[in-house]
Amino acid sequence: METLKADMQRRLDARLIAAIAAAGSLSFCAVVFETALNVALPALMDEFGVGTATIQWITSGYLLMLAIMIPVFPYLKRRFPLRRLFVAAVALFLTGTLACGLAPAFALLLAGRVVQGMGTGIAIPLMFSLVVDQVPYDRMGLMMGFASLITSLAPAVGPTYGGIVIGLAGWRWVFLALVPLVAGAFCVGAACIRQATDLDRGRFDVAGFLLVAGGFFALVLGVNRSSGAGWLSAPVLGLLVLAAALIAAFAVHSLRVCDPLIDVRMFSCGAFACSVGVVALIAFAILAYAYLVPNYAQLALGADEMVAGTLLLPGCLGAVVLAPVGGRLLDAHGARVPIAVGMALLLAATVLYAACAARLTPMLLMGFYVLFGAGQGFAFSATMTNGLAQLPEAQRTGGSSVFNTLQQLGGSIGVSAVTAVVGAAQVGAQGAASLADATADGGAVAFALLAGIMVAAAVLSAASFALARRA
Repeated sequence: METLKADMQRRLDARLIAAIAAAGSLSFCAVVFETALNVALPALMDEFGVGTATIQWITSGYLLMLAIMIPVFPYLKRRFPLRRLFVAAVALFLTGTLACGLAPAFALLLAGRVVQGMGTGIAIPLMFSLVVDQVPYDRMGLMMGFASLITSLAPAVGPTYGGIVIGLAGWRWVFLALVPLVAGAFCVGAACIRQATDLDRGRFDVAGFLLVAGGFFALVLGVNRSSGAGWLSAPVLGLLVLAAALIAAFAVHSLRVCDPLIDVRMFSCGAFACSVGVVALIAFAILAYAYLVPNYAQLALGADEMVAGTLLLPGCLGAVVLAPVGGRLLDAHGARVPIAVGMALLLAATVLYAACAARLTPMLLMGFYVLFGAGQGFAFSATMTNGLAQLPEAQRTGGSSVFNTLQQLGGSIGVSAVTAVVGAAQVGAQGAASLADATADGGAVAFALLAGIMVAAAVLSAASFALARRA
């Protein structure tokens, strides 16, 4: 094992940048698959004979596994060298990718996505751990922006890539064509990832893991089932109550054990807790729009796969370009400026979607998402960096895992909630015209929901700065 001395740990060089990029490549590929498949969902529903509520599990199942795996990373990081963890992540991700590409049935496609989630659930926190543990403090905002840029680039590439590949070769090649990129990431990461922290053989919090996993699963399943049963039905309410009970039990458990899976004491820092909420809500909207926009364009507006696949591209490119800019602004002037600008843009975009729901066209879908992507670029990584800065350094690796866990959980719930809203409107629709009208009606409700989510995010963002001033 290669352990760096304390005075060498924070050194920004080409090797560290390459290591961050290699770990981020798995997340990049996973999000490319996710957004590319959003373009193909109508075709997948026909091929496998499943409905809207079922097909969305290829996204929700993946994100749920991600949310379950990420809290385990702090234990894995203490127990195993980072290079070995990266190799395991690549092996899992590659296995899942091949299973998806060769899947003869929906069950195997879903299983492949879950295995991909296991691999990405190691790679994402590993990438941010490299930033938190090894990047000099005065470059932290820039490199958090770079890490976010890697994953922000994927939604820009995914829909266009999916539209082209699906049109030319079919949806299976969405997975198979990126296998060489995964292999290249493996070679770079295995050569460049270095160890900056010592290892120990601490105890794994099995009870905490089971409580968190059960709570997250019940929550996502409850939101998903609402599309058919309704929010006030006994099964849905039962699942939501079970989720709340399991998560509450985990919080109590965390306070009683010496080495919990997630140390809930860090939530006593109000500015950190509010920042986590903001990131989770933005992730809710990001993944919801990634599902909603291309499907709305196809089913409600009659756009083809190629057009639907390009609607998110300009906005995602804006997020890619502006993420490092937001990081540089944070390093130079503090977090308030990039976060305030970003939240204003996010709020404007979501309100415009909701206000213009009855008059949406493919061009308006694209234009409003340009505003959203710009807001994401300024606010998302800056909010994470600012939230982590409120914690003592010893808690920041755990804090990074909390951010990434609730980001994935927020995205999973976002996809499930929007799918539930649109799916409920589509129930009983017969014929193409009826399906288009139902999708438009459900989409209008979904756009209004996302506007409300972003209002809540803006309130939490303002509260985080108010609480930081009092601390």
